[in-house]
Amino acid sequence: MFKQKKCLICTEEIKTPFTWKTIWVETEDEVICETCKGKLSFISGATCRICSRELLDEKYRQGELCFDCVRWEGDSEWGGYLMRNTSVFNYNEFMKELIAKFKYRGDYALAEVFAPYVKTKLLNAHFDLIVPIPLSEERLKERGFNQARALAEMAHLEIEDILMRMHSEKQSKKSRKERISLAQVFHVKGNQDSITNKKIMLLDDIYTTGSTLRQAAKALVKAGAAEVSSLTLAR
Repeated sequence: MFKQKKCLICTEEIKTPFTWKTIWVETEDEVICETCKGKLSFISGATCRICSRELLDEKYRQGELCFDCVRWEGDSEWGGYLMRNTSVFNYNEFMKELIAKFKYRGDYALAEVFAPYVKTKLLNAHFDLIVPIPLSEERLKERGFNQARALAEMAHLEIEDILMRMHSEKQSKKSRKERISLAQVFHVKGNQDSITNKKIMLLDDIYTTGSTLRQAAKALVKAGAAEVSSLTLAR
């Protein structure tokens, strides 16, 4: 006998063997079908020590760092603020479409797909607080929800809502050079004692150039955080 459930990505039926365990427990695999799961490209093997990019060839890296991170760390304005980003998936065409549905087309249910992977990655991470990357008020009204907060909520994570974000042009419309040269858009709000000397884990959907995460990390370190790392769905 099988219990049936629809895949949250493609809506096809998922057939799961019906047992006493499945009467009471929903397994993580039940939210997506095997076909969709097979399209997810998990980051594995050697990666950049800071940004999680897969390191495939020595000509595209310098030691343990990709050239992007070499440039970031060599910049006196940004070097040293983001200790490490960990990403779950490669940003392939399938993931690109999923994040577009999640982020820009308001498919909140996809947070349930991603939440188990977020929880698994956090198991061996060392941090004191989780801070989701916020949206500006204007962008929040436009999208309906904050995708980073949705991931935290679906994964049942305790978060510290300490960052605020000023409104600016969409990052996706900016070139890499423009992103790097952006003015600071994050500010720490409320009582900063809650982050003093704490190790903070930022949570966001995607690492593209790293500018958003580094801006947030810089604001937190300047406000007294001991160090800042990040977890993103895709790289």
